[in-house]
Amino acid sequence: MTSPAALQSSAPSIIAVAHSLRAALALLAVTGLAACAQLQPRPVLPVTAAAPPGTTTRLDQFIAAAEGRHAGQSGFRLVKEGPEAFVIRAQSAKLADRSLDVQTYIWHADLTGAFIAHQVLEAADRGVKVRLLVDDMDARAKNAGFAALGAHPNIQVRLYNPFASREGTASMVGEGLTSFGRINHRMHNKTWIADNRIAVAGGRNIGDEYFGASDEVNFVDLDFAMIGQVVRDASSSFDRYWNAPAAYPIEVLDPEHVTAKALEALRARLATAPDDPAAARYAAALRADDAVNRLIAGDWPLQWSATYRFISDDPMKATLKEGDPERTQVATELVPMLRAAQSGITIISPYFVPGEKLTAGLVESAGQGKRVRILTNSLAANDVAAVHGGYSRYRKTLVAGGVEVWELKPAAGGTKSSLKGSSGASLHTKALTVDGRTLFVGSYNLDPRSTWLNCEQGVLVESPVLAHELEQIFDQQATAQRAWQVTLKGGDLSWSDGKQIFDNDPMATAGRRFQAWFARVFHLDAQL
Repeated sequence: MTSPAALQSSAPSIIAVAHSLRAALALLAVTGLAACAQLQPRPVLPVTAAAPPGTTTRLDQFIAAAEGRHAGQSGFRLVKEGPEAFVIRAQSAKLADRSLDVQTYIWHADLTGAFIAHQVLEAADRGVKVRLLVDDMDARAKNAGFAALGAHPNIQVRLYNPFASREGTASMVGEGLTSFGRINHRMHNKTWIADNRIAVAGGRNIGDEYFGASDEVNFVDLDFAMIGQVVRDASSSFDRYWNAPAAYPIEVLDPEHVTAKALEALRARLATAPDDPAAARYAAALRADDAVNRLIAGDWPLQWSATYRFISDDPMKATLKEGDPERTQVATELVPMLRAAQSGITIISPYFVPGEKLTAGLVESAGQGKRVRILTNSLAANDVAAVHGGYSRYRKTLVAGGVEVWELKPAAGGTKSSLKGSSGASLHTKALTVDGRTLFVGSYNLDPRSTWLNCEQGVLVESPVLAHELEQIFDQQATAQRAWQVTLKGGDLSWSDGKQIFDNDPMATAGRRFQAWFARVFHLDAQL
């Protein structure tokens, strides 16, 4: 484990392969397609920043006292359960009086997505200044809704690295092919900040599966809820992205749909979201689980630490040179931490493609007597089967080298395969601990895409209590009911949950096996 490059795939010809596939797809899918729209440079805009904490809002008054009792420290809580993650966001939106900043990779137009959007709109109606920053890979499909929100005088919407075309599958595919080098870079960050006093950051996007409202009972995700100076650090990161040339105002991209009429139509639809019978459980949770108020009252457990860092990649990461350590700020922080481990490393990563150097480093650590444990998705649970193909190249070496590996079983009802990821997988937590003392929670997967292509972020905290909590989460998910342990039997890989033993990826369909095989053979995992 010598550098961030340890996290890069060893694929030597991924660009050539990607370009060949792009050419083939162009011939098959867009032959005869008219010239695609080209994204113009973003207009010069005034630089804006989050309002500093004050003394007048409800969150100011309630949280300032707690901060005062822990001078020089910030408070952290691991948010394990989806309903609690939902409640914190919804309640903080209700309590916000000054500002609400939301940064996300995905915002689903489903039950909880609509519920949260309704809370955001109500906050704006009260005079709260709202900034929404969403990656356009997902947002383009909800362009009308974001454009409508952008018509509110107190809501600004910006889309990261957007498509110039705002509708139509053919135009999206055509633009993706002709502008592959740009479109291939996405913003994977997730942050929710209310009044610059309370923040939530981690792996969760906004949507039903992330808040436990879907049928996927084995879906696992994780956030940090935070107060203190770390919130201002999160706001500074948000401001960097908000003001970056890659963040386009919705009114620049689609001025025709940013209208008062569109806003009123959206308002009418969102107003019915809390009354949907399917939303009753979440409306009840919002009434019953007074998480933010309990935090304010001091009876909501927080762990305070003076040793922490909010880490985020450069929002213009794609413009930096390939292989430049400055291009991967998150990995630059994590690699030395892993290398310095004295007793153990625990990793939870849904899309785990360690590459040769990280694999060698983890095996070396295990050989030195350190306990190294990894929990990732099984092929049956992984919604990006091609990524699993990349991981599988290193799996046998890891297990043979003494690394303990578990693969999470699929959610009830199965897992749909997608190219976007971050939707439908069983395991979505991105976290690790070192020596039972330091932990990281964020958006960053231990794979080449997170390292070199996507913008990522996370929070690094020194806290034995929180590190122990994360290890307990690992232990809970690595039980026989939820996961298979991967071992060697007669020199071959074997999967077992204590009741059944498999000699191949359990429960994986032929289609998934083919996708994983294809990615493994052609080294496509660096792009997925």
